Amino acid sequence: MNQDSMRIPQATAKRLPLYYRFIQNLHSSGKQRVSSAELSEAVKVDSATIRRDFSYFGALGKKGYGYNVSYLLSFFRKTLDQDEVTNVALIGVGNLGTAFLNYNFMKNNNTKIQMAFDVDQDKVGTIIGDVPIYHLDDLEEKLKKASVQVAILTVPSQAAQSITDRLADSEIKGLLNFTPARLTVPASIRVHHIDLAVELQSLVYFLKNYPEVAEEKSQ
Repeated sequence: MNQDSMRIPQATAKRLPLYYRFIQNLHSSGKQRVSSAELSEAVKVDSATIRRDFSYFGALGKKGYGYNVSYLLSFFRKTLDQDEVTNVALIGVGNLGTAFLNYNFMKNNNTKIQMAFDVDQDKVGTIIGDVPIYHLDDLEEKLKKASVQVAILTVPSQAAQSITDRLADSEIKGLLNFTPARLTVPASIRVHHIDLAVELQSLVYFLKNYPEVAEEKSQ
C-alpha cells in the first residue's frame, strides 16, 4: 500500500481489499458504474461508511452517478500495489498450512506463497501446490535469498514465539499468525492475529444472544 493510503484510518485500510475484490468482479461482468448502495449490499458495509472510506481518497465518484467501475479498479489496483508481487513464506505444513499451499491466493495476483517450511522429513523436499517445502533449519538462508518480507504462521502454539524470533532476525515485515499464541515482536513487524477458535466462539455467541440480527439478514 502506498504512503498516502497509510494515513487513512486502519479500519478503512482493512476494508480496501474487500472493495477491490468486488470491483474486480463488477469489471469482469462488464458493469460500467456502481452506486454506494450496490457496493453496500455486496460487501455488507453500510453505504455511509463506504462513502466515508472513499472520501479519504478524494472525489472517486459523482453524486447522482455513482462510481465508474474502470476508474475504481485502476485506483484500487494502484493503491493496493497490485502491480507488485509480494513473496510470502508459510511456516508449518500441517492441515491448515497444506490448505493454504493448495489455494495459494489464486485470486490475488500480487500475493504468492513462494516457499514453505516444516520439520517433518516426509514433507521436506516435496512440492505442494507448486510450492517447495524446505526444512525449518534452512529458514534464514532461504528467506534471505528470496527477499521474502511476509510470513504465514501455522505451527503449534508452543513453537510460535521461537520461530517468530527467527523471522524477526530475517527482516520479515509482516506476519499472519494463525496460532493462539500472542506474539512479542519488534516495532518493525506488523502482526495480524487470526484465531479461528475465537472467531467461531464469537459467532456462536452472537447467534445465541442476537438472533434477531441473523433473522433480519436472512429476509
